[in-house]
Amino acid sequence: MKRILRYGLILLVPALAVWTATRWNVWFSNVREETAEHFSRPAHMLLTFGDSDELSRNVSWQCDTVLRPSLLDLVCLEDSDTLRVEAQGEVFTSRNGKAAYYVARLRQLKPDAHYRYRAVTQGCGSDWFTFKTYPEQRDLFSFLFVGDVQDTIGGIANRLLRDALAHHPECEFLVCGGDLIERPTNQHWAETFLTLDSIGQAMPILNATGNHDYLKGIIQRLERRFPLVFSYFLDSKVGDNMVYTLNYCNAQLFVLDSNREFFYLWTQRQWLEEQLSQSRAKWKILVLHHPLYSVKGKNNAIQRWMFDDLVQKYGVDLVLQGHEHAYARMTAHYKNGVPSTPVYTVSHCSPKTYRIHFDERFDKFGISSRYYQTVSVHGDTLEMATYDAYTHALYDSLMIMINPDKSFQWRPVIDLGKEIPENLDFTPDPANKKDRKFAARIREYLNRH
Repeated sequence: MKRILRYGLILLVPALAVWTATRWNVWFSNVREETAEHFSRPAHMLLTFGDSDELSRNVSWQCDTVLRPSLLDLVCLEDSDTLRVEAQGEVFTSRNGKAAYYVARLRQLKPDAHYRYRAVTQGCGSDWFTFKTYPEQRDLFSFLFVGDVQDTIGGIANRLLRDALAHHPECEFLVCGGDLIERPTNQHWAETFLTLDSIGQAMPILNATGNHDYLKGIIQRLERRFPLVFSYFLDSKVGDNMVYTLNYCNAQLFVLDSNREFFYLWTQRQWLEEQLSQSRAKWKILVLHHPLYSVKGKNNAIQRWMFDDLVQKYGVDLVLQGHEHAYARMTAHYKNGVPSTPVYTVSHCSPKTYRIHFDERFDKFGISSRYYQTVSVHGDTLEMATYDAYTHALYDSLMIMINPDKSFQWRPVIDLGKEIPENLDFTPDPANKKDRKFAARIREYLNRH
């Protein structure tokens, strides 16, 4: 027996060494970063939410490489009331250059108003932009959700998002499920700002962290640049956890940083339970990057173990997720088999698509395209609709209804998308063994349905 164990170890060590060598770049190698672009006037401007109040906003921007006196000019177009809001700045040094980042916090906005604003650094102003706020005390609103974007340099994500918002002008803000950028480098950040051009200045952006936002290493690291851009995290983070909650009309959104190690996820669990237990919102929506129920096999078990019991205990209605570069939707079922909350959605709007498994717990899948969702609240009804990002055709749809007894533990789900054909088009490379297996997996799924 000892001899067998000894020979087994002799064979195992080189096998592990070979496996590690093949995975080294995936685990530890970071993309080369190009030199940071220097801006002599405010650039890379972004409008986000601020604190947990729906009327709060932050505006962040980048200018020069040293701190200069900076402010935001803000004009309410309804009454020409003009404010000058002082901005706070910080210099960030990347792997290839440094830049000064600024944030102005707007906390005196009026409901149902139009605003015009510009950033000013050292007396030099940006272009003027506009945004609007909406009436309070409403039971009617919509937002747009996208999973991973990760566009290539010179990609088409900006056009897709602008077209999506043109088709759905009722959307009041944009939620991103992480991996908005391909990698945390100057060149990919610049591409992300092109993706958000004309969008991220006119409506607030709410973005979660994803694994592509982190620098690779034995211990992965999120650069300070991330919360300097998505500046609501500067005030909302708990320790090094990028968590955030937003109260919007009769809904509350909870944002997690699912890419962290066990200890950090445990801290987030405590934060999430505290927030959920105190919430009085009619609708509860969780946003995180890693799906609690994976469509790629048995992944993300730690995230599911950490958070899913809280999702069910506190009556979360909708879980919005990314990471796995496909579309999938899963509803829970009440004791009598009626589809019910919570609803789990995996989505992406990236040029990259992944091979997935077809877990029978999911109601619908989509591959070989990009997708986005609209989430709309109409009084006692929440509707989620999924669209193909290229054609903007409806791909999936469901409605969540408030129970007559006002129970938060079970809300029926009406599946409106079951009759819409699934997009499972896939052309395998005959020379690729994984492609051939995936094609067989698709055929098997289709035969079962």
